[in-house]
Amino acid sequence: MEKSYFTRLQWQIITTIITFSVVPLVVLGGVIYHQFSSSYTANVLESLKTLVENRRASLDLFLEERVAQLTTLAGTHTLEKLRDEDYLHKVFNIIQAHSRSYIDLGVINEEGDHLAYVGPYHSILKGVNYKNEEWFSAVMASGVHISDVFTGFRKIPHFVIAIMVRERNKNWILRATIDSEIVENIVRAAWIGKRGDAFIVNRQNILQTNPRFCGKLLEPPSCPESFYCPDYSAAVGTRVERISLKGGDRLFGVSVLHTKQWVLVVMEDPSEQLSPLFTARYLGVLIGLGGILVIVVGAFFTSRAMMKELEEAERKRAASEDMAIQSSKMAALGKMAAGIAHEINNPLAVIGEKAGWMKDLLKKEDLRQSKNFQEFADAVEKIEFHVNRAKKITHRLLSFGRRLEPVAERVEVNQTVQDTLEFLINEARYRNIEIKTELAPDLPVITSDSSQLQQVLLNIINNSIDAIGKNGVIRIKTHYLEKVNRVAIEISDTGPGIPKHMLDKIFDPFFTTKEVGKGTGLGLSISYSIVEKLGGKIIVASEEGKGATFTIYLPVT
Repeated sequence: MEKSYFTRLQWQIITTIITFSVVPLVVLGGVIYHQFSSSYTANVLESLKTLVENRRASLDLFLEERVAQLTTLAGTHTLEKLRDEDYLHKVFNIIQAHSRSYIDLGVINEEGDHLAYVGPYHSILKGVNYKNEEWFSAVMASGVHISDVFTGFRKIPHFVIAIMVRERNKNWILRATIDSEIVENIVRAAWIGKRGDAFIVNRQNILQTNPRFCGKLLEPPSCPESFYCPDYSAAVGTRVERISLKGGDRLFGVSVLHTKQWVLVVMEDPSEQLSPLFTARYLGVLIGLGGILVIVVGAFFTSRAMMKELEEAERKRAASEDMAIQSSKMAALGKMAAGIAHEINNPLAVIGEKAGWMKDLLKKEDLRQSKNFQEFADAVEKIEFHVNRAKKITHRLLSFGRRLEPVAERVEVNQTVQDTLEFLINEARYRNIEIKTELAPDLPVITSDSSQLQQVLLNIINNSIDAIGKNGVIRIKTHYLEKVNRVAIEISDTGPGIPKHMLDKIFDPFFTTKEVGKGTGLGLSISYSIVEKLGGKIIVASEEGKGATFTIYLPVT
């Protein structure tokens, strides 16, 4: 088969292996990653929700405690006592001893006048009237009020908790300024990672705490990456969501305080919170690519090994077919040779018989007296000589075509060599090639097949003649190797030799050192197979430019 067929088949095998290996691997990896990603993302969002709810609960608890303290203080003290600044100072010190969360404390009548004040802004706030302030109207209406952050008369951002008390048909207010740093600390505890942020906005979407990145206090929040933050001022309850902004995705957790309509906003960077997921994804992709690479490389080398095996099997199959064809040709040639030999033997027998009869006639006395008697006698002798020579040739043809299957028989190796040379001696002489023989006289008789051995010798000697071309020497030696109990037949020539890199392939089917069209590459392959069937082995030794030597070893049995 053509090389392109095996190349195409190899790529089909590679494609099949990769398809049925990589596709399930990718699908399985995708499903596993999707499940893991969904689970991990849900866990991160749930963690963010828990964080937001915890921070909101802390803020609510802080504000509720402050409201409870001030309500208790207002309910257990009369206006007359608290408007005394010395007494108010003592009360302020007592509550500060248990909770350092107040900046100042003041008592205000229903007209908005500051009756008493304890704190660092005494000179600014002592004579101030709050009747027109927003928080004043709110507390007078509801009884308890937690203000938004504002600057007020002191021009510093702050927020207050005010409690209205009705006493003797008169209303008065106990107002405390809360230390914003405590609220800031509670909110800052929600700053997660290097890019996380947390802040509080009121219902007008104005910042009530200092954010880490997203704007300034008393301004609308703004995200530095996109100069835009979602407006959560109208939020309800608690929720978390993932939003894509210009600067990238962000996780937002939002919760509305119970004690004050403030909205706590916690922002996280998914690249930080989901970094283990991204690491797992990159690791999974890396492992997947490594697996795919292993599969591709494995498929390539496996398919290449398979192709080598298939090519080798195809070569052997083709060689077997050609050897079968060759054997069929040899069988046909043998039958044809046997038929020709029989056809030639019949007239040869008649010629030989007539030559003998003529020889008998020449013995009579009357013919002896003929002046041409000697010429007649010489002619009869030549006829008998050439008839005998022709009989030997037909006998060898009959022997060659008698059988092709190996048959165990007693074989004299030297005689087989000499019989084989009879077929080739004329061609060697024509090419001026001298065939020298050194046949050991003490060779033991072996059990083998003379016809098969003759075919091997014919192939090798004929190759030597072709290799030499003209003007050379072929040496044939036989000897007995007593230690290994084998007979060796050594055939060497003075041809150009065989290149070293070709020696390992010399017995391969279809391999030939001859020019294109001058050899099938089957002669030595068939000879190698025959010698193996006969229980022997054949080796070759050659040096380029110095000829080649083939040695056949046959067992003596």
